[in-house]
Amino acid sequence: MPERLAEMLLDLWTPLIILWITLPPCIYMAPMNQSQVLMSGSPLELNRLSEEQRILNRSKRGWVWNQMFVLEEFSGPEPILVGRLHTDLDPGSKKIKYILSGDGAGTIFQINDITGDIHAIKRLDREEKAEYTLTAQAVDWETNKPLEPPSEFIIKVQDINDNAPEFLNGPYHATVPEMSILGTSVTNVTATDADDPVYGNSAKLVYSILEGQPYFSIEPETAIIKTALPNMDREAKEEYLVVIQAKDMGGHSGGLSGTTTLTVTLTDVNDNPPKFAQSLYHFSVPEDVVLGTAIGRVKANDQDIGENAQSSYDIIDGDGTALFEITSDAQAQDGIIRLRKPLDFETKKSYTLKVEAANVHIDPRFSGRGPFKDTTTVKIVVEDADEPPVFSSPTYLLEVHENAALNSVIGQVTARDPDITSSPIRFSIDRHTDLERQFNINADDGKITLATPLDRELSVWHNITIIATEIRNHSQISRVPVAIKVLDVNDNAPEFASEYEAFLCENGKPGQVIQTVSAMDKDDPKNGHYFLYSLLPEMVNNPNFTIKKNEDNSLSILAKHNGFNRQKQEVYLLPIIISDSGNPPLSSTSTLTIRVCGCSSDGVVQSCNVEAYVLPIGLSMGALIAILACIILLLVIVVLFVTLRRHKNEPLIIKDDEDVRENIIRYDDEGGGEEDTEAFDIATLQNPDGINGFLPRKDIKPDLQFMPRQGLAPVPNGVDVDEFINVRLHEADNDPTAPPYDSIQIYGYEGRGSVAGSLSSLESTTSDSDQNFDYLSDWGPRFKRLGELYSVGESDKET
Repeated sequence: MPERLAEMLLDLWTPLIILWITLPPCIYMAPMNQSQVLMSGSPLELNRLSEEQRILNRSKRGWVWNQMFVLEEFSGPEPILVGRLHTDLDPGSKKIKYILSGDGAGTIFQINDITGDIHAIKRLDREEKAEYTLTAQAVDWETNKPLEPPSEFIIKVQDINDNAPEFLNGPYHATVPEMSILGTSVTNVTATDADDPVYGNSAKLVYSILEGQPYFSIEPETAIIKTALPNMDREAKEEYLVVIQAKDMGGHSGGLSGTTTLTVTLTDVNDNPPKFAQSLYHFSVPEDVVLGTAIGRVKANDQDIGENAQSSYDIIDGDGTALFEITSDAQAQDGIIRLRKPLDFETKKSYTLKVEAANVHIDPRFSGRGPFKDTTTVKIVVEDADEPPVFSSPTYLLEVHENAALNSVIGQVTARDPDITSSPIRFSIDRHTDLERQFNINADDGKITLATPLDRELSVWHNITIIATEIRNHSQISRVPVAIKVLDVNDNAPEFASEYEAFLCENGKPGQVIQTVSAMDKDDPKNGHYFLYSLLPEMVNNPNFTIKKNEDNSLSILAKHNGFNRQKQEVYLLPIIISDSGNPPLSSTSTLTIRVCGCSSDGVVQSCNVEAYVLPIGLSMGALIAILACIILLLVIVVLFVTLRRHKNEPLIIKDDEDVRENIIRYDDEGGGEEDTEAFDIATLQNPDGINGFLPRKDIKPDLQFMPRQGLAPVPNGVDVDEFINVRLHEADNDPTAPPYDSIQIYGYEGRGSVAGSLSSLESTTSDSDQNFDYLSDWGPRFKRLGELYSVGESDKET
């Protein structure tokens, strides 16, 4: 193929190349418009032009050229000549040099700087770059000075048919409904050609079908694919493969071509009716099957798919239309026959149904093909089964008076075995529904008797469950609910509806209603309650109160006179007899308490206590309570004050856990005991100022300046501790700057030759708890007190 293309191009362009080369230099290129045509001749000839011509004619440049063209994909043994540059300033003395710059200068295009010939030194591809813009200039050979301004020109790459058409979006897929008419559009495809669509027919495409006929056709120019046959049936063939060709050069011989594939799928339409696979279906079902159970399935096949194959099933005829129903399964596309009502083998042993299947979605375009439905016959055989007992009623309602005698029959339930064998039945009560065992049942005849007394006021209804069991097969059990209503009898006497307490004003008037009371009765007579009220026979002529029956079945108590005095009698008790209208009537006596109270002028009760009379004038009970509370508070304050004073008078005892800060001077250094004579000197423990008798207090600032008093001479290092302390005590007692209270003086000197040994913790082999401080009593009264303090401290720690 490439060899043929090269030969064709060579035959086409060889005469043009030869003509190009043989033309004079001044007309190498095709002439441009009048403003771009340059005349050949020397500058001298241009100078001879008349002044008028200079004014009337444009100044013409000295270049002779036009656009240049070069074929793409040209590859020869030598560079291809594109064109030649020449200026009329060139006398042929070889003093002019031609320079080329711009797109591809030096790399793609090369110029002979003497002759101005331009050659293409590389193979060109128009699809990569269609034209190149270059600039030419003539300069002096020796000085390289421009002889003329630079001129720009274009080299265009001429196209050849070197690219085949391509289907960039292939392969293609399309759908078309089945049974479509002739010429129905399926889809369209598009091919592209990289060649120049303007120049020649290299990019002019023509489409055709290589495979897929006679089912489909294609428009040569637009590439629209259409159906070529009418009524293509999806059920016969669903998918078609079409091979499409696009050829350039207008489809003529020698053009390049490309192909692609198109897969056409026929979509389904509802053009087929459903059809049952069988004309008769047989099913069998036990008579004790649960309602709603699926008995069998029937299916009508449809060659269509999707919603076009959906069918609805109905029972249109038969002797079991009331006992069976059919539903459609959308997934399996079949009909499910289910039991709608209970079956009885002893009543009827078989049923026949006529079932119809019809398409749900019907296409009116194909309605002429016939009815889109089908029918079949279904025969159902009922099988005998051991059924549980059947009660004569689904529920029972019994009534019994609450005073019924024990073991009396209050009702009866009956049940039978529906099977042919007719097994005997045994009755029982489900004790989960009769936890108190108030009822019994005869196991043979189903009579229900009373086991414990009933009380309607506690429970009006009793709901129990009776169980019927076949004697021959204990697994066959039936249950039935029994509701027992307890009927009322007059066994409760009426009484006050609540605890009443009446209040009578001392300034009340005769005939005034003191209290209105009502009665209640736990019984529930059919005609409602009606109560009779009366006083006790011995109180019929009560001088103080009387009663009056109201229309609303209540009772009003009235005062017969005024002038009641609570100092004489504070409380009155009025017994009242209440009777009902039962048969026989019952009655009870309820006592009403009436208190005499002091009331305001408008009848508002203020006080009902006799103690109110003994209270001082102007003081109420609340005021007395407030006074008493104040007295108690004062007593509490006095007790607290005395207690605090007692605690302040107790002597101050310093214990180990107390923190004494005011008069204690602490020294954190300890000596090595009485044997340590180097660490501390007793002279350093004695204040140097004390030699002269001057011992200033450092814990307080003295108010007065005084003359140093004559003190005692310093004791030597061998002085006894007792003597050392006596000296210091005498100095503290005579110190005018000392505080007016006892203070603790601390000295670090322990003395020498102590009987008790060292008080220092250094080199001590015993713990504090092992030490005995009784020896301090031998040192004098002061150390005796110190020993007692330490003994108390150690005992507290142990405790």
